[in-house]
Amino acid sequence: MRTPRNRPIRPEDLQFGPEIISDFERSRRAEGRIWAEGYTQHDLDLAQETFGLTFPPDLIALFLERRPVRGWDWRSDGEKIREMLEWPLQGLLFDVEHNDLWWPEWGERPITAETRAEVLRDIVNQAPKLVPLVSHRYIPCEPNESGNPIFSIYQSDVIYYGVDLADYFEREFGNARGPVVGSAKPIRFWSEFVTRN
Repeated sequence: MRTPRNRPIRPEDLQFGPEIISDFERSRRAEGRIWAEGYTQHDLDLAQETFGLTFPPDLIALFLERRPVRGWDWRSDGEKIREMLEWPLQGLLFDVEHNDLWWPEWGERPITAETRAEVLRDIVNQAPKLVPLVSHRYIPCEPNESGNPIFSIYQSDVIYYGVDLADYFEREFGNARGPVVGSAKPIRFWSEFVTRN
């Protein structure tokens, strides 16, 4: 997309690769937008109830105002959202079976794959739940406060992708590059992967 000379590129000027969006959002992308109209409070209440999540307050505030076109549509992408809710566990299970992932804190490594999966599912179910944002980027539900970090999760390769929502969206849609600078709030279980990577 071309912008007038001497004008800085704004996030809304950026073009992205293949999107995972609804037909409504596809029309917004055709207009060159990266943000779409926000949800209603009812939409958000229903999404949280449907998926058993509690969105952090800053995510609710953002979603009431606007939502990323490339993000999941919490009104119509139920199947994909369920897949992305399972993505972190499935990735960890892959590394348990193929890359020798097993932390000492998890106890003695079980002999069978079925038992290893059962133990790991229990461990992940006790960890803070993750809200999928865009692709494999997640914000934790806990603590239920603003300023939670954003994780990029691909199997056991877990990194911070933003110290908070504003930093994350600047990285995802803006010009920020390089490692996350600053002190990200530690999140039980998930931050331990960042530390160990």
